[in-house]
Parts: sequence; structure tokens; C-alpha cells
Amino acid sequence: MTTNSQTVTRFAPSPTGRLHLGHAFSALFAVEACGSDGRFLLRIEDIDRGRSRLEFEDGILEDLAWLGLTWETPVWRQSDHMADYAAALDRLEEDGLLFPCFCTRKDLQRQAAESATAPHGPDGALYPGTCRHLSAAEASDRKAAGTAYALRLDMTEAARRAGTLFFEDLSRGKITVDPAGCGDVVLARKDVATSYHLAVTLDDAAQGVTLVTRGEDLLHATHVHRTLQALLDLPVPDYQHHGLLRAPSGRRYAKRDRAETILALRDAGRSAEDVRAMAGGRD
Repeated sequence: MTTNSQTVTRFAPSPTGRLHLGHAFSALFAVEACGSDGRFLLRIEDIDRGRSRLEFEDGILEDLAWLGLTWETPVWRQSDHMADYAAALDRLEEDGLLFPCFCTRKDLQRQAAESATAPHGPDGALYPGTCRHLSAAEASDRKAAGTAYALRLDMTEAARRAGTLFFEDLSRGKITVDPAGCGDVVLARKDVATSYHLAVTLDDAAQGVTLVTRGEDLLHATHVHRTLQALLDLPVPDYQHHGLLRAPSGRRYAKRDRAETILALRDAGRSAEDVRAMAGGRD
């Protein structure tokens, strides 16, 4: 738990589309959580260069400013910090905590279908460890042949080294980390040289974030992030996982569901005060 008296929060959208009401709620929640004497940071999570667009980043800044939010400058962009993520990966690899995984998405789907008893996490079947015990020679041969691979964290070994860990959620109290429920998570892919898990953990430390506020759908991810903090000797912030804002239909707001955007609401004649009020509720 942090002992810093000044609360530092952040809002960290990805520039892969325009913001919707769910984003507005998360941003407003973070601003409220940092208080009048705290610091509110804006981070652009643009590690996926294939899907990130400058026009969406510009739209994020425009929407937040229209809602009346202010943040510290300069804005933190993950694409500016790829060398830091690479250095952390090198450290974990040197410590024997990473292994290359050559499984394709279809391989993983087939393996999950073939094993009815496979352990599951919040996102579905956990990685079954197919490539964890490949010999160094076999892994090297596959790399030399140009086979695409991801780098996974050997969570069993990571948990052994990290020992028993906890994190503090301001709404839920002290939570014991459950590495087994996370599986061997991906920390880098050939096409994206880092992962959400690694990047946000390093960013929060580098930016001095003392309170991470985000949706309860990411509560399970905090178990991964707390493990990485221990492995990389990083400071541990507090957390507050809030409920999710839902549409009148009961469906959560999400880009993939083409949720109504703040821009669309504005174009329909809604005022900033209207949209802030609409984003004021949650589960």
C-alpha cells in the first residue's frame, strides 16, 4: 500500500475508437478519486500500432476537454516507452521467467476444446503449458525457422520466487494474489512487442501512480500486475475497481459493441452537463 499523502490517478484509454459513456464514467471516477489536491494523469495506451489511430487520440483529448476535464502535461504515450518495456522483458528473460510459445490461436482453441477439465480464468481456458517445457534447442530451431511466437511468463516459477503477495482494493479490502488463476500470461508478441500487463505495470510505476482506478472487469489482471511488481522491484499502488456503467438494455458500454460515442451524443445536441450526468451511474 502506498504511503504517499498525495493521490495520483490516471485515465488510460486506447486510441482505437472514440470514447463512449463507459469511458466518461471511468475518467470522472479517477478525477473524483484523486481529490482536489491530487494529480490526474492521462495516458494513451497505443502499443497496438496496427489498430491505434492519431485521429482517435485527438478525439480522446477533444472529448475529455469538452467534458471539462483537465490533466497534467505532457500526455504519456506508451509508444514512446517501448525501450523500457524491452528492458523489462530482457530482465525477466535473464531471470529465467519467460519462455517462447509457438501456439497459434487455433492451437489454443483446439487444446481447450480437447480438455473439458482445463482450468479456466475470467477470460476463458488458461494456457495449458504446451511450450513451457520445450528444450532450448527446439525453441531455437523454431525461431530460426521463422515461426511466430509469443513470450509468456512462467507463472509457476514467478509465484515461487515472489512468494505470498497482496494488494489493497479500497472497495474490497486486502486481496491475496492468486497466480494460479492467471496462467502463463503473454508479455509480448511478435507483432506487438509488449503486452497490456507489462506496459501498464511499468507505466504506473514510472508515472508515480498511487491509486489505480479501473473497471471491475480488470480485477483479475491486478493479480498479474502485482506479481510483475514483485519480480521487477516496483512500487505497489492502491487499487479501486469500480462497477461498470451499462446501457438501458443492461449491456455494458464497449467499443466492440459500437457503443454510442460522446461525439455522437454531442452531435445530437447533448450538453457536457448532460453527458456527465448520464455517466454518473454504475452497477
